[in-house]
Amino acid sequence: MDQRDYILVVDDDSDIRELVVDYLVTSGYRAGGAANGKAMYRMLEHHHVDLVVLDVMMPGDDGLTLCRQLRSGPYKDLPVLMLTARSDDMDRILGLEMGADDYLVKPFVARELLARIKAILRRLRSLPPNLQISEAARIIAFGDWQLDTTARHLVDPAGVITALSGAEYRLLRVFVDNPRRVLTRDQLLNLTQGRDAELFERSIDLLVSRVRQRLNDDARTPAYIKTVRSEGYVFAMPVVIAAGRE
Repeated sequence: MDQRDYILVVDDDSDIRELVVDYLVTSGYRAGGAANGKAMYRMLEHHHVDLVVLDVMMPGDDGLTLCRQLRSGPYKDLPVLMLTARSDDMDRILGLEMGADDYLVKPFVARELLARIKAILRRLRSLPPNLQISEAARIIAFGDWQLDTTARHLVDPAGVITALSGAEYRLLRVFVDNPRRVLTRDQLLNLTQGRDAELFERSIDLLVSRVRQRLNDDARTPAYIKTVRSEGYVFAMPVVIAAGRE
């Protein structure tokens, strides 16, 4: 079996799509292309895809819509690198809010795209030491919630499941593994996403906001993730290991 990572390039521009696919193949990856969302899902059904390079500006369902769909379905943990022809921060913020792992502006240098892909795959496959220590715990309980580390979702007292994107899960794991400890934005970037992707610190604030929403944690008077002015964030709720792996 071919163990090389498979990268799916979703872009309606056939010239760009083919150039990127060819470059990835010559760089040692397996790669395929899709012109739209329907073609993307067909490829996902027939290939084990390790990462999606997803263009924002496409006819029909655009990249932001497709990213949101991926994050709410069976492919919620699939890494997504978004491409866009627009360089303004709002597009970048929207992409990150939809659950993208990284963001690259067109026109881009092929070597930078390759570096971003390598960085995403590397950080997703190398858990920080603090996560590795407690990985044997299947259920982690705090406040009104339980975090299932196998399924990577939240469960409320009534048993209702709240799905998490890969980035949301990594951030919450860092918090529950370091309860009542102030973590700076730099530390959170390093522990959850690594510095290779050169994401701006604002991305951590956006990610914290998304996790607070998942926990129904009011940002004005948060019970779980509290902001420490000029320092970072602290997970204020005590944590209990509720169960081990079966």
